Amino acid sequence: MGTYRSREGQDLSSDTDSEYQSEEEEPIYDYVERQETPQATSSSKKTMDEIDSKLKSLKLKYPPNSQTTINPVKLYLHIGGNTPNAKWVLSDKLTSYKFIKNNGPDDSDSDHDESRGDGDSSWVLKVGSRVKARVSTEMQLKMFGDQRRVDFVNNGVWALKFFSDDEYRKFVNLFQDCLFENVHGLSATEENKLKIYSKDFIGWFKPEIADDSMWEDAVEEEDSKSGEQPVRVDQDLLEEFEEAANGDVQSLSLGALDNSFLVNDLGVQVFRNYSKGIHGKGICVKFDGNRSGGSSLERSTPKKAMLMKAETNMMLTSPFKEGKPHSTGIKQLDIDTGKIVTEWKFEKDGTDITMRDITNDTKGSQLDPSESTFLGLDDNRLCQWDMRDKRGIVQDIVKGGDSPVLNWTQGHQFSRGTNFQCFASAGDGSIVVGSRDGKIRLYSRTSMRQAKTAFPGLGSPITHVDVTYDGKWVLGTTDTYLILICTLFTDKDGKTKTGFSGRMGNKIPAPRLLKLTPLDSHMAGASNKFHGGHFSWVTENGKQERHLVATVGKFSVIWDFQRVKNSAHDCYRNQQGLKSCYCYKTVLKDESIVESRFMHDKYAVSDSPEAPLVVATPMKVSSISLSGKRSRG
Repeated sequence: MGTYRSREGQDLSSDTDSEYQSEEEEPIYDYVERQETPQATSSSKKTMDEIDSKLKSLKLKYPPNSQTTINPVKLYLHIGGNTPNAKWVLSDKLTSYKFIKNNGPDDSDSDHDESRGDGDSSWVLKVGSRVKARVSTEMQLKMFGDQRRVDFVNNGVWALKFFSDDEYRKFVNLFQDCLFENVHGLSATEENKLKIYSKDFIGWFKPEIADDSMWEDAVEEEDSKSGEQPVRVDQDLLEEFEEAANGDVQSLSLGALDNSFLVNDLGVQVFRNYSKGIHGKGICVKFDGNRSGGSSLERSTPKKAMLMKAETNMMLTSPFKEGKPHSTGIKQLDIDTGKIVTEWKFEKDGTDITMRDITNDTKGSQLDPSESTFLGLDDNRLCQWDMRDKRGIVQDIVKGGDSPVLNWTQGHQFSRGTNFQCFASAGDGSIVVGSRDGKIRLYSRTSMRQAKTAFPGLGSPITHVDVTYDGKWVLGTTDTYLILICTLFTDKDGKTKTGFSGRMGNKIPAPRLLKLTPLDSHMAGASNKFHGGHFSWVTENGKQERHLVATVGKFSVIWDFQRVKNSAHDCYRNQQGLKSCYCYKTVLKDESIVESRFMHDKYAVSDSPEAPLVVATPMKVSSISLSGKRSRG
C-alpha cells in the first residue's frame, strides 16, 4: 500500500530536439501543483510580470509564420508517468488547434464556425497532426488561467500553452460550447442553455453570477461551531491492517457497532471493528439456506448487502440476469445463526416486480433493533417495503412454504423516462435519487410521488449518490467526476431550509466538481471510472462529515470536505466555468478496488481527523488511518 502522488506539477520544459530553437530555451513556469497543501505554493509563485520580463530578455526566435498562424499554440507531452524521471517535453513549438465536426462513419470534417451537422456528429479537437480527441469530460481538461495553459488526456497527457490571454479565453469558451453540444445535442446558445437548465439554475451554466453565499455561510457556521480558528491538517495515510479475503469480494458492508462484513462467493466474512480499522475474526458465515430445497444464494453470489435490526440481520440481493442489477426479491440472513431465514418476493398488486437497489429508511436505521421497513428503487419506481403484513404483524415464515411477499407501504410507479439509477437516505429519512440522464431529485420522507427539488445535472449519468446526515449536501458520482451540491436555500420568510423540504426558488447555488488531474486520470486507465462516492459516516445531529471518498481503478481518492466547500480555496482561482477541486490524497492498491468507505465516526480517535478508511479489493481488505498534525492556516 502507498500514497500515490502525482508528479504533474513539474515545470514544462522544452525538448532539445524541437523543430524551433531559441538562443536560450524558454522556461515555462508550471507553478500550480496538485495542491495537496495549496497554501504552501503561494510564496514560490512567479508573477506574470516576472515571467514577461524573463521572456523579453531571452530574445526568442520564432518561425516566420508565427504571427499569421490561426489559433497558434505550443503543444507539450508528459512522459515518464509517476516515475522520478517524469517530465514535460515540447512536442511542437508552434502548431494550431481547431474544433471540427466529426460527421460519423465517413469522418468528414467541418470547421467550428461552419454549418453544424446533424445525426451522430460530434465536435472534435484537433491539434496539429498529433492530437484528435472527441470533446468530452473523458478528456479531463484542466485549466491553468494564470499560465494561459490547459492540460488534457488523449492517449497520453498533453498541455496547450497559449500566446495571449485572449487566445486562452477563446479556446476555453469554444471547448465549453462544443462540450455542451456534444452532451445535450443542442447548440450552446443562451436559449438552449435555459431549455436544459431552466432559469432557476442559471448559476449552473453561468457560475460567474451564481450565489455562493450558502457555501460561504456553511464554512463560517462550521468554524463557529468548533470554537476555534480555522486549521489545516497535514494528513498522512497509514496502513494499519491488510488481510486476505475469503474468495472474490463483491461488496463491503460496514457496521457501526461491533462488526463489519465482506460479501464474497463463499459467504459473509465477519470482521471486528477497532479504532484503527477492521480485523478478521476468522469467521465466515456460509450461505446455507434452511428452507426446503436450499437457498438460491447457494447458486448466485449476492451483489448488494444491507444491514438491519441492530446489525443482526443482513438483506442480500442477487441479479436475476447476468450483467443487470435488477432483483426479483431479497434474502434475509440471520448473522448469528448463519441461516437464510427467508426469501422475500417483490410484488405489487399481485404482479411480480423488480428492484435495482435497496437502502435503509434513514442513515442510521440499521442500528434500530425493531426496524422492519426499508426503501426500494427500480428504473421507474421509488417505494418503501415492510416485512410485516398489513395488520402490522410480523409475517410467519413457514419452512418450505412459498416465499412471503413484502408489503408495498408507500411509493410511486412513474411513467417511463425517469431512468432511476441509485439512491440514498438522510438522517431524517429524506431521499435523494440519481438518474441516467444526470438529474438528481430530492424527495421528502412523506411524499415519494413528486420531488421537492430536481437538479438538472450536467448530462453525465449518475451512478451513485450519497447525502450528509443533515441533508445539506448531496454527492453524485459519474464516470469522470463527482458533483457536490448544496441543498440549502432561504425561503420567503428568511428561514434556511433544504431542498428536501420545499422548492428552492431561483437562487440555487452552483455545484462544485471533484476531479482527477489529467495525469492521475491517465494513470488510473481509460477503462476505469469513478464509482461509489461517499461522505464519511455520522449518525448524530450536530456532527459534520469531514471527508469524501471515491474509487477509480486501483485508487481510493480522498477529499477534505471543508476545503472543497471553501470558496477561497486555491484550486478555484483562475478557473472558468464551475469550480473544480483537484486537491486530494490517493491510496494505491495492487488490484482494482471494489469499494472504499470510512468507518463510523465513533471509531475516530483523538489524534486523527477521521475514522479509518476501509478499502476492499477482490482478494484483500485494508484499513487506512488518517493521521496528522493540526496547525493554524
